Amino acid sequence: MAAPTPTASSAAPPPPEKDLFTPPPPTAPPKGGPEWWRRSFAYATNMGMTPAERLTFEQDRALKQEADQCLRCEQYRDYNLRWSPTIRFLSEQISTLLPPDHPSPTTPDTIKCLPCPAYQSGGFSPTHGILLCQNRLLSRGHTEDTLAHEMMHMYDHLKFQVDWMELKHHACSEIRASSLSGECRWTREAFGRGVWSFTKQHQECVRRRATLSVKGHPKCKDDLEAARVVNSVFDSCFADTRPFDDIYR
Repeated sequence: MAAPTPTASSAAPPPPEKDLFTPPPPTAPPKGGPEWWRRSFAYATNMGMTPAERLTFEQDRALKQEADQCLRCEQYRDYNLRWSPTIRFLSEQISTLLPPDHPSPTTPDTIKCLPCPAYQSGGFSPTHGILLCQNRLLSRGHTEDTLAHEMMHMYDHLKFQVDWMELKHHACSEIRASSLSGECRWTREAFGRGVWSFTKQHQECVRRRATLSVKGHPKCKDDLEAARVVNSVFDSCFADTRPFDDIYR
């Protein structure tokens, strides 16, 4: 018996016809080419460009800048994960706090490079892991300090079961991360931030940066409370250099 022929109502609709006359979406011309130079010159001189073309140029430039920043961030990240003694040591210490079959949280696949709206170079979330702010990192050394800072937060979270909504817990981890990451060494303070101090420079940098971080906590009322909380735990948390034997950077 022959199979029934489908009726008009039961037959599948024909595929939509491809519109051969619709041009593909425009793409930015390659950097250094004639069109790139023409657009750049027209944008710089504000001549020969309509408002719509200026907007398209700015959007293309922003996308290119974001892609360049992401690539540079990933290169800095991968270099430090492979070659930095501090980052490799912290990665090993974090792994010892996890079950044997648990995947490492400190690999290029788990440490993400993304643009950040706030003035910060990185972040740590117990749920999402470590973030590197691709639009804030200045160099491989800056990336190393940022990675070490966020990895100290990860270490504290696993080692001490930090309650990140408790201000004293948060302050203690910020003190340890600022002290042990290298971001408060004298050369970074003097040549990077213009802070020329010789007496207890390291301690004051740690105290200042920890206070700034605690001030941004949603439960912190104001600058005075942030300073009070940091001061209340500073001595004990500053003296705790685990997993290091001492302050090396």
